Amino acid sequence: MKQYVVDAFTDQIFHGNPAAICILDQWLPAAQMRSMAVENGLSETAFAVRENGGYHLRWFAPGGEIDLCGHATLACAYVLLNFYETGSSRVVFQTMRGTLTVERRGALYEMDFPAYDLRPVPVTAEMTASIGAAPLEAYMGRDLLCVLPDEDTIRALRPDQERVKLLDGLLLHVTAPGRDHDCVSRTFAPKCGVPEDPVCGSGHCHIVPYWSQKLGKSDILACQASPRGGLLTCRMAGNRVRLAGHAALYSIAEVFLCGKNSPSPA
Repeated sequence: MKQYVVDAFTDQIFHGNPAAICILDQWLPAAQMRSMAVENGLSETAFAVRENGGYHLRWFAPGGEIDLCGHATLACAYVLLNFYETGSSRVVFQTMRGTLTVERRGALYEMDFPAYDLRPVPVTAEMTASIGAAPLEAYMGRDLLCVLPDEDTIRALRPDQERVKLLDGLLLHVTAPGRDHDCVSRTFAPKCGVPEDPVCGSGHCHIVPYWSQKLGKSDILACQASPRGGLLTCRMAGNRVRLAGHAALYSIAEVFLCGKNSPSPA
């Protein structure tokens, strides 16, 4: 079975967020897909099976299956449009979060995702202790979103991963105004077995609605300020978020799931 590793939200390898992609003829057992995610050690491994003229897409972090992942969706669309559906510029996915589409627009891949509803929550002492900086505001969607004062604070963070696990929400996103971008952010996901997600598409389904309302505009240029870094061109469209970015192919590998299929030592 072929497995592709694609760096999403970047046009250079070793940047952006790497995802492993497997296009299957039929589903593997969920436990085996999770084991592959653990073996890969990436924030997400995605699996897709062709169904009803489109693809059924599932995402696995080392900690288990998740309901929405942006960078692995972009990476999967890159693989499909460049290796499997070469005459197309659009791919439709059925997922746990409903129908998702990805369109190739020049060198960019644009995803249409649902926005998360955000509700304000009190800033707590535990948030400050976990993050290592005091949030100005906090919001809850699927994940916890904390707003910090400035970009330098975001870049310097060294959160306490064990304390982050105890915060509400699946993931922790921290964001602030950017110097050269509308916003900067970082994402921490120790509950999913991922200390820091280099570039988080589903996180921007929290971050973009916040900044769109805060700045009073629909187009948001977002920078994920992780050590690998990544750029997202974003637009609010009603209750949907359009996230666009580049992708770069890192590797194509052969995966052997049964010991008898492994090559014999020379």
